[in-house]
Amino acid sequence: MALAATIAGYVSTTQTLAFVLGKSNAERAHAMAPGDGRLAGMLAEKQAAAEQAPAARAATASLARHALAVEPLAASALTALALTTQLDGNTPKARALFVHSDALSRRELGTRLWLIEDAVARNDVADALRHYDIALRTSKNASELLFPILVQAANDPAVATALTNTLKTGPAWRDDFLTYFGGLGPNPLQTAAFFRRLAGARVPIPEVARITVVNALAKDRQYRESWDYYRSLRPGVDPGRLRDPEFKAALQTPSIFDWMPVVEDAGVSAEIADGAFDFSAPSTVGGVVLQQIQILPAGRYRLQGTFSGIKETAETTPYWQLSCMDGRDLGRVALPSTDSDEGSFAGELTVTASCPVQNLRFIVRPSSNTSGVVGRIDRALLVPVGTAG
Repeated sequence: MALAATIAGYVSTTQTLAFVLGKSNAERAHAMAPGDGRLAGMLAEKQAAAEQAPAARAATASLARHALAVEPLAASALTALALTTQLDGNTPKARALFVHSDALSRRELGTRLWLIEDAVARNDVADALRHYDIALRTSKNASELLFPILVQAANDPAVATALTNTLKTGPAWRDDFLTYFGGLGPNPLQTAAFFRRLAGARVPIPEVARITVVNALAKDRQYRESWDYYRSLRPGVDPGRLRDPEFKAALQTPSIFDWMPVVEDAGVSAEIADGAFDFSAPSTVGGVVLQQIQILPAGRYRLQGTFSGIKETAETTPYWQLSCMDGRDLGRVALPSTDSDEGSFAGELTVTASCPVQNLRFIVRPSSNTSGVVGRIDRALLVPVGTAG
């Protein structure tokens, strides 16, 4: 009895291990358990998906039929048999086999991909997207394969309309897809247009996806388009003023038009929290610690605000710099030297018509203090004061 129990345990363990291996090494798994119809079906499906000569294809079909004889519910075997039948030129029979496989298991990705292709060949966009939806809900590997295709297909108006309707139903893969779309779409202008379509249909779009589009447009130097899309996310923003002058937003995913803390060197700290911007840098280390891209109309502006905790000499106090995106310097406003724990800064900057996009940066200068530079910006305002000469 003990020996029988040991043998039974070995067989069970071997078959379980073989089934797991079948997902990555179908040949080895089938060799370990040649009588398992499921594993024979997995091997047949793997072979059918590869390019095969007619003789090898016939052997694969034979293996699939054997698998079905042992295990009639082996959906992968049906998929393999359907594929070989399709390659032999019998599409109607192949379709019947794929439909049967689909009835047995909605998780059979090979079947699902064929049904998608068949729907596309019939120009049935709605049915193709129905199978996309099923594949993405039932197979954890489907997104890697199908997301890039869906993104490309969304350029077609008919597909865009059908895809919008699908996303309105709230499928579980929606947020992952839109985040992927925002970051890896082939053209940020097209991505922005599709996201506008979704917004018009009241389809929720993850914040990170929308911000990624804003930044992608700017990276392509399409600043005006980037600003226009940004305005659709932040209604009421004024191009002539700074966003979030009192540092209350504390955004998890800021765009280039929001305050963006910058950390370029080890030991530097830059963070927006509790209604202020806090920064620190080791002695002898300097550089940009905060920035915000601007679309300021030509004119004169007054940059003003308050700070605390900064005690440096006039030569080492941090300063604000406004520059064109081509590198031209439009002016600087340095923080004054003070022995007090609090202070204020103010200065004028001029934007010319030849500089439509600007970068406002807060820069720390290297300090000789052994404790480095530490401080807080509590408020930063940019107020128009006149037109540029």
